[in-house]
This record gives sequence, C-alpha cells and structure tokens, in this order.
Amino acid sequence: MGSNQTKEASFDTQVLPVDTTKLGKFVDRETLEQWELPEDTSQLEPLHKAAKLLKSSNIPVGFPTETVYGLGADATRSDAVKGIYKAKGRPSDNPLIIHICDLTMLRSLLTPAKLENGDIDTSIDPIPEIYKPLIKRFWPGPLTILLPNPTPSKLAPEVTAGLPSFGARMTDSPLALSLIKLTGVPIAAPSANASTKPSPTQATHVLHDLNGKIELILDGGACQVGVESTVVDGTCSPPVVLRPGGVSIDEIRECQGWKNVTKGYKDQSQIGDAAPRAPGMKYKHYSPKAKVVLFEAIPTKGSQPDLKKTTMMLGEGLKIHNARFHKEPHLGLELLDRPFRIGIVRTRHWQQWAGLNYVVRDTASPDLIKIHPQQDSIWGHAKISSTLSHRYVFTKKSPTFEVTAELIEISLGTETKDIAHGLFSALRDLDQENADVIYVEGIEDEGDIAAAVMNRLRKAASVIVKER
Repeated sequence: MGSNQTKEASFDTQVLPVDTTKLGKFVDRETLEQWELPEDTSQLEPLHKAAKLLKSSNIPVGFPTETVYGLGADATRSDAVKGIYKAKGRPSDNPLIIHICDLTMLRSLLTPAKLENGDIDTSIDPIPEIYKPLIKRFWPGPLTILLPNPTPSKLAPEVTAGLPSFGARMTDSPLALSLIKLTGVPIAAPSANASTKPSPTQATHVLHDLNGKIELILDGGACQVGVESTVVDGTCSPPVVLRPGGVSIDEIRECQGWKNVTKGYKDQSQIGDAAPRAPGMKYKHYSPKAKVVLFEAIPTKGSQPDLKKTTMMLGEGLKIHNARFHKEPHLGLELLDRPFRIGIVRTRHWQQWAGLNYVVRDTASPDLIKIHPQQDSIWGHAKISSTLSHRYVFTKKSPTFEVTAELIEISLGTETKDIAHGLFSALRDLDQENADVIYVEGIEDEGDIAAAVMNRLRKAASVIVKER
C-alpha cells in the first residue's frame, strides 16, 4: 500500500537514529534569515528519508525538538495535515503550530499566496514589530508567536482550525531546522503522542503511542526542555500568554512592548464550542491512564523534607487502606480485588515514599491501623528501569501483615528545570508500570517554567488537593 493513501493502514514504524553533531547552522546567527545545510550531507540520510515522506506522503513523521517530540506534516497540504489529526486522534478544532527553519520562510508565509494588484512591497516587513524583541531574544527557542493569516493563505486551512491567525515557532533543534530546510516547506507539528496522553520526550515514547500509525520516527535523543513552547499573542492589547511553556512570563515582560503582558490561559481545560486560540487550551491533555492526584504546593522555607508536609498523604494512606480492606470508595480503588499499585512523583518537600510506607495493617486486629516507620522485616525493595525510580512492596515475611499496595516512586529532584525535564517521562514510566493511582507533589508556580509544569499537572489531574 502506498504511503500517500489515507485509508486505515498499519505500518512497521521505523526508528532511525540521527547523528546530531553536524546538521547545519544559520548563515548569520544575529539575523536568523537563512538556515544552511552542511556541505557534506552524507550524515543526513535519515533526514533525507523523512523529508521525502513529508513531501510525498500524507502520513506524518515523528521528530525531536528541544521541547518535546513533534509529529510533523507539510503545513501547506490539507491531506498531510489531516494525517496528523488521524494519527493522534486529535480534535480537528485544536489548531496546530507550524515550525519554520528561518525568518525568510516566515516572511513568505505572511505574504498572500496570490496578489490581485501587483507585486509585494518589499520595503514593508510583514513580521509585526511587536514580535521583533521576542524573536531577537528567544528564537530559536521554546516560544510560539501568533500571527495574522493572510488571505489567501499558503497554509492548509486545517492548520488554523478556522481561526484568522496561526502559531509559528523556530525551534532550537538543529535536527528539526535541517529537516524543515530539506523539506522546503513549513512543518505543522503538535506533540507526537496520542491525544490527551503525556507529551513524548524520547523516541521510545513516540513509538509507544504511535507504533503502527506512522512510518518513521527520527531519534535525536532525549529532549532538553521537557515541556512545550510558550504561546503568546501580541496582536491584541495588552498582549497575552496563551500557554505557559519554556519561556516564563517574567522573561517576556523584560522585552520592549511586553511589560503589560497578561496571563490568558486557564489551568483547567476549557469547554465550549469555540475553537481554542492556541493548542493545549480547550481539551484535557497530558494525562496518563492512571488517575492523577495532584497535591498543590504550599509556601515553604528551605528545601529539606519535612514529615509535616506529608501529613495529608498519611491521611491518604488511611483511605487507601480502607479502600483495600473495607471497600470504602476512594478513587475507584475499592473496585480492585488485589493489592494496589500506587505511583508517587516526588519533587521538593515530600519525604521518601510521601509517608505512605508508614501505613500498615495488623491482621491480628483487623480494625486497627498501626503507623510504622520503614522496616526491612515489613518492606522489600527492587529497582525498576529508571535510574531515578525505586519500588517498595509489602512482603509476607510476617504473617501478621498483608499487602495493601505496591509503591513505585520517582523523584524528580528539587530544581525546576529538572522537574520540567522529567515530568512527562515520569507519568509515562508509571503508566507503563500499570499504576492505579499516581500521587504528584506540586511545586510553587512562581517564575521560570514552574508555571508551565503546574499548568500541565493541573490538566492531567483527576483530583487536585490544596495543601494547607
């Protein structure tokens, strides 16, 4: 079956590793006008194959950026863009971001495809002045700008979901920039995951979600940022941030014309019939199969673990116990006739295991719950795949104890950049471990990319607990 056919098909998805050391550069890094490929293109063979598919096929291609892996298609062809929605199971009113390789390509998109009255006035730069300070500071990088879509447009109408604007980004990935250059057209690319699932930061994540649905994934290693780009709209007054991401609102406010930028997004998914102005605004997103319980952060001094900060999790442990042995309703766990699998994502202040390993049931006194510190006679342990992860299980070494749950913990560290980098991978790892519930320790969403982290977590969460 030809790859350009759009009816149902299953593919042997191929993952091609890419040497990222010699991929190209800007002719002038200051102007970003032109991206050029290396003279020796022999190491670009995987990219040549991907570019050929992008130009001739309606099946999208997976590729890395510095933020997350993208699912790319030729942004100028409707059938190709429809292939993205089909592969992801993405709602068609959710607009796509287009990726460009240089400012020359961006300017061509801001010019109408056909002109009725003469040639273009080249003395007028079609890039709005409001965006030039942002472009100078943050491009190439994790920032998407909303631009007016000219009439007639060179972009497929499916890219904009019927909106009069489109989002454009210049990624800081030489691999992606070279792929776009080789393809010769802008690439529309949302995150390369099944719709509503956590965004992929490794090629294996893309393969897990889209194996058999796409033909090719370019493997450029793990993404460096870990959360998607920030999306801004400077065509309104005051300008707004439509989606938090790899560039913080405080950094944006430092740029000329952006001092009064406001927050234009919600941390819960928006509902209603109107198409969202930017990706990630309307629909539930970033969610694993397991139920996610997010514990909002409380202001604190210092970074040392404190048992007091896990008091609410100790209470959660009692609810888990009662669901297991008394079938009291809690997160649907009471419906399971087996020990539970509990995932924990720990960041700055929770103790190890979030205090859940202190909850033990004594079967000699079925209605009595004892609180115990961790004891080797009660708890066993085993490593799992991730180097950041450990698993502790109840063992039946003592006949007076029964298994309540298996705990699987992933510690992301205390630094915001490390938390952002590991968040989506942590949710995916715990999904693959078949966790029934995932408890996540939130962080203070002030400054940096912390707002982006918490925005994604709030959208993923089934339950949000306000710690006090």
